[in-house]
Amino acid sequence: MHLNPALVEMRVERFVRERLEPATYRRRVPLEVAAWVAPGEPVPFAEAAAAAYEPFAVGTAWGRPWGTTWFRLTGRAPEGFGGDGTRAEVVVDLGYSDVQPGFQAEATAYRPDGTVLKGLHPRNRYLPLAAVTGPDGAVEVLLEASSNPDVSGDGVFATPTRLGDPATAGTDPLYRFAGADLAELDVQVWELQQDVWTLRGLLAQLPEASTRRAEVLRALDDAVDAVDPWDVAGTASAGRAALAGVLAQPASASAHRVTAVGHAHIDSAWLWPTRETARKCARTFSNVLALMDEDPDLVFACSSAQQYAWVRDAQPDLFERIKKRVAEGRFVPVGGMWVESDTNMPGGEALARQFVVGKRFFAEELGVEPLDVWLPDSFGYTAALPQIAVAAGARWFLTQKPSWNEVNRMPHHTFAWEGVDGTRIFTHFPPADTYNSDLGGEDLARAERQFAEKGRARRSLLPFGYGDGGGGPTREMLAAAARTRSLEGSPVVELAGPHDFFRQAQAEYPDPPVWSGEIYLEFHRGTYTSQARTKRGNRRSEHLLREAELWAAAAAVQRGADYPHEALERLWRVVLLQQFHDILPGSSIAWVHREAEARYAEVAAELEELIGASLGVLAGDGEEAVAFNASPFARQDVAALGSGFPRPGAGARASASAGGFVLENERVRVVVDRDGLMSSVLDLAAGREVLAPGARGALLQLHRDTPTQWDAWDVDEHYRRHTTDLTAAESVELVEESAERVAVRVVRRFGDSRVEQVLSVAAGSAAVELSFDVDWHERQKLLKLAFPLDVHADRAASEIQFGHVLRPTHANTSWDAARFETCAHRWVHVGENGYGVAVANDSTYGHDTGRTTRPDGGTTTTVRLSLLRAPLFPDPDADQGRHVLRTSLLVGAGIPDAVREGYRLNLPLREVRGAGPVEPLLAVEGDGVVVEAVKLAEDRSGDVVVRFYEAHGGRARATVRPSFPAASVTETDLLERDVEQPRALREARPDAAVLELRPFQITTLRWRRA
Repeated sequence: MHLNPALVEMRVERFVRERLEPATYRRRVPLEVAAWVAPGEPVPFAEAAAAAYEPFAVGTAWGRPWGTTWFRLTGRAPEGFGGDGTRAEVVVDLGYSDVQPGFQAEATAYRPDGTVLKGLHPRNRYLPLAAVTGPDGAVEVLLEASSNPDVSGDGVFATPTRLGDPATAGTDPLYRFAGADLAELDVQVWELQQDVWTLRGLLAQLPEASTRRAEVLRALDDAVDAVDPWDVAGTASAGRAALAGVLAQPASASAHRVTAVGHAHIDSAWLWPTRETARKCARTFSNVLALMDEDPDLVFACSSAQQYAWVRDAQPDLFERIKKRVAEGRFVPVGGMWVESDTNMPGGEALARQFVVGKRFFAEELGVEPLDVWLPDSFGYTAALPQIAVAAGARWFLTQKPSWNEVNRMPHHTFAWEGVDGTRIFTHFPPADTYNSDLGGEDLARAERQFAEKGRARRSLLPFGYGDGGGGPTREMLAAAARTRSLEGSPVVELAGPHDFFRQAQAEYPDPPVWSGEIYLEFHRGTYTSQARTKRGNRRSEHLLREAELWAAAAAVQRGADYPHEALERLWRVVLLQQFHDILPGSSIAWVHREAEARYAEVAAELEELIGASLGVLAGDGEEAVAFNASPFARQDVAALGSGFPRPGAGARASASAGGFVLENERVRVVVDRDGLMSSVLDLAAGREVLAPGARGALLQLHRDTPTQWDAWDVDEHYRRHTTDLTAAESVELVEESAERVAVRVVRRFGDSRVEQVLSVAAGSAAVELSFDVDWHERQKLLKLAFPLDVHADRAASEIQFGHVLRPTHANTSWDAARFETCAHRWVHVGENGYGVAVANDSTYGHDTGRTTRPDGGTTTTVRLSLLRAPLFPDPDADQGRHVLRTSLLVGAGIPDAVREGYRLNLPLREVRGAGPVEPLLAVEGDGVVVEAVKLAEDRSGDVVVRFYEAHGGRARATVRPSFPAASVTETDLLERDVEQPRALREARPDAAVLELRPFQITTLRWRRA
């Protein structure tokens, strides 16, 4: 028989569309619908259940943006409803569109007693009838329906919208209620749908000339013949029989093996606020629990302790149900972090606390400790993460995002990731390139086709389920998994948990290849800069938390004060939430960032109170001006981590010069020209000009910033082709002149914006300090600050968590060229043999460093900071308004100097009135070993916990002497558990602990007080 494959496929497609899908449900009986609109923010179930509901007609518009409408559905099933091979359900259509689920209306279904049943979503619209039928046979269900707007609209992620803020979103209804029915699901028809769907997906992936493809196509053709188009229900079993043979053909012995893990990646905030995420979690988790009742093989992985905490607080009964499934090993907490955070910008201690706080929650609330790090969607991964993760007890790491790289593909899918200190962690990067799979033929085939470890390993992980409030796994996905458990032409699919996968993968591939250093995402480079106020709030919060813990610990140990455990834990959780990978990166709607700024302000106010109270206790009563130094380095004769009487410097001078000014001290001489730019920076100690010949420093540059794809996320390389140097100055004037400090203020106007810039030199300092007060009103522009330096640097050192990384200043390879915008924390250092310069900051993360050769043959290395952006989506008013930023240029600097300068700029001295100084809680003798945190133990034992790291990139030895009586000292992991074999602690005397650290090593010591 001749066969025309294209015609057969068209025939099957029409059969599915016109016959099979309409026959999925037999009878439908409309339910009565009544509605009540919550007047503002969401209300508890009890309040909604007691409200006055009005009759509501199907077809009526409903739902203002970000509103909540409660629907009450009532009715009674006809006699015999749900029999004869059908399953009785309630089916609801809130007015869904065909766009992706998770970005439109959703609803939580409740019984009249307030029990959460499950969520309703565009691709998960049903409720089991039995679950909503009372003893008298009456049907009643309440729906808490969220009219969330589809902020992405056309899916371009660049088109400005006012829907991201309730204040500008309007009140016009977004949806039209399409129906609520009792419906009989025809089980055989539904099963036939799943058979056909699986085989069509397989068919699309098989080679056109293969025998297997021809067999599958023939079977589908036969199935269409077997089903009577006017009696689909009565002949569906015949259609299934026609497909049974090809579905029964087993997978080959060498087939790729896919571990399918139920998943629902839910961004803790993004195109919706955190309050809506909490409801998305309740809907999705209840869906998963309901599905587990139907299918005993489903295993679901869920990260983010914060999301569990939201459900615990808002839906305690649902949380108890989750706990039971966790105990069974089917609802699997993964990741061990408070949220799936960004890993580029959080500070070292903050990234450590993601694990400390997250794992503590999982242990206390759920009785488990996740052994993996689960970050499929963060925008690149710091080279510090392997060490931090392993120190927190993790064994495995999973990510997906590098598949988004614009230029280079990661060469491995299963590998050992080596961090900046040499720590390695077993890592998997699912080759299907998705963490929201539907388990269809396309995803499965891609997993096998792209798997880079073929020939050495044959196993990959595939997370499946609709994310972001789409409802997670569905019964259709589980049906697909059952059909591909062993199917010729397809990878073998096994439903299992992520830890099962990692154990098996590690066993089959015990010596995988190594990827060393950061996993840089060649995409979304604008996230280092967007929403600068959010980033400043993060940086300030991290350093305030450091101060609050240090001084509270000192007050508790030295003065017997109460340590504010509860307050500090609560504030840490707020800051950790804000580090989520769509909040701190600046890629959320306006509502999210306004809320973030408000929360940071609240955190700062409370921390300032805690710090003030502790310092008051430490300083005692008196009128002496005592300075407290939270930095790990002494400053102005004030001891590190201690207090004292600061020694004011002397010797700063200012003079006029050719329409500008000269600012100098004994270490540096700066010429500020008539344009307010630095025309010369002379290192007096080295007798060397720091700026490149003919170049000027502290140059603000304005770039066109029109990304090709994702507006707030991306800075694309073509921005460099459009540069305006901001050299015109409205005024240049001397504003401070004393023996301690001299300063010049420069005012510039450009476009609709104004910058007030102060350049200053302090006595005794080799740093030129710059502060910026910017009233920013540009659109789709990027503001950079440039320092063209007369230094031949082939690489730049950029601070990351607990250390620094070296990145080339050239673009030799495609990997180098793609890394044109990078993230640094408090400083960047460039140097040549014997000389270097550091550029530090107090709130900036985005940088670029490049090198050019001048006509005179010399080399100019230019360090630039990305100060501000102005993207239009998802927040059309992103970054508009006032910003205050600080930077410094430190001449004659090595890496140790850069480290000191970074702490100096971010941890200024605090002056209080008191009786006098107090001894530091501990002293560190030895270069390179830096104290990152001092606190009391999480278990509230009163033990003192101190975190150290090697900061210079070399081996270091130090003696740490506590000033308080101690009974013992031990080395611990990040979770403050004693380690079996100390790696850094060489001598463990209570009064003097000796540490030996390898480059960038982190260690934690715990002193048990006498």
